[in-house]
Amino acid sequence: MRKVIWLSSIILMVLAGCTQPAKPGNKIVLWHWMTDRNDTLQQLATEYGKETGIEVSVELFAPSDSYSQKVIAAAQASILPDIYGILDKKTIVADFIQAGFVSNLTQDMEANGGEWKNQLFDKALADKRFEDGNTYGVKPGIYGVPIDVTNEQVLYNKKLLAHAGIARPPQTFDEFMDDSQKLRRVGITPFVSGWGELWLLDCFASNYAFNIMGDQKIFDTYRGKVKYTDPDWIKVFSLFAEMRDKGLFIDGIVTKGNKYAEQDFALERTAFAFNGSWCVDVYHDMNPNLDYGVIPPPPLSNASYPLKIWGSAGSVFVVNASSPNHDKAIAFLKWLTAKEQQIVLAEQTYNLPSNKEALSVVSPVLAEFAKGMEQSTHPNVWPVNENPTVVEAFDRGLQAIIIGEKTPQQVGQDVQMVKDKQTAEANS
Repeated sequence: MRKVIWLSSIILMVLAGCTQPAKPGNKIVLWHWMTDRNDTLQQLATEYGKETGIEVSVELFAPSDSYSQKVIAAAQASILPDIYGILDKKTIVADFIQAGFVSNLTQDMEANGGEWKNQLFDKALADKRFEDGNTYGVKPGIYGVPIDVTNEQVLYNKKLLAHAGIARPPQTFDEFMDDSQKLRRVGITPFVSGWGELWLLDCFASNYAFNIMGDQKIFDTYRGKVKYTDPDWIKVFSLFAEMRDKGLFIDGIVTKGNKYAEQDFALERTAFAFNGSWCVDVYHDMNPNLDYGVIPPPPLSNASYPLKIWGSAGSVFVVNASSPNHDKAIAFLKWLTAKEQQIVLAEQTYNLPSNKEALSVVSPVLAEFAKGMEQSTHPNVWPVNENPTVVEAFDRGLQAIIIGEKTPQQVGQDVQMVKDKQTAEANS
């Protein structure tokens, strides 16, 4: 339904796009949604104005849901700013591009031997990059500029592990289970995550799906060639039953929002957490003295494939293709993602910079997160994605396993039934 609404909106834009085009000038307007980065962006915009004589007006609209609604309304009225972000799935990004609201930045990225592109994490550029032959019908190219990157990994509290006699963080899933037993024996809850938010639970599960069966079998499942009752998928579901049975989870984990899970870890109520690199800023505010480290989810020792983590661009700006200040907007984003400005963003906002050359100044914890970008993947770059209804059934099934309502086998059957129904409807 959302796709239909958006496509209808595109038609309205074409029919109603009768506003007068703006004239070029020395002012660039940038819209964003990031309350934690607003002060720094304002500071950098002022500095850029002093250096170039170009005024950059940074306008904050929060929360993110309100921001997205404003962007859609502005697109319908053809009054989008020079620079903005699209907080939605790649299908919606493709709609914006095809409606003429997003500029192809490939030529700028690849100028001077790829000077700009080569400074940035390739995994971050992939978030708004469309490859040749993509299923969206978008002309191949790079359509977004990442200002930071993020990935999701496991955090561990060094003090709590030492209290339980654990000398180093777990290197395998079996060690993860054993360490959790040691923590329980001394009264420490092992693990927390905001698994009331389904996407975060889905992320953790997909890490181990890649580890157990590899990407080809996962994508074949999404294409309908492999069933969720397959033994490998049952192994994925069974991991959550094992973690439940060994007392890994904090009480209420399947209803816990991530901001509450972050409080649990920051206040040292648990020894492990599964969270994204943005947590460095969050934990610093909640408990500046928290002593913790970062590891990927501990892989299975007998797995046939490498474990992968979700990681991609964090915040991405696009340039309005119809902006009269198109070239000035690109020049500002190139300046914003240069090493010097990326260092300022990293130091003041505790986010991972998108410019690889700026990593030398990040904190040790952020540096550990940065290492994970090499083994990262993300739904935005996959060749195929699962139907959202099936994904929700999958994640709800995991919650049912965690609270003991269903077995892994029952969840496999349930998810496959939803998959079969969705496939039949799509083919009818």
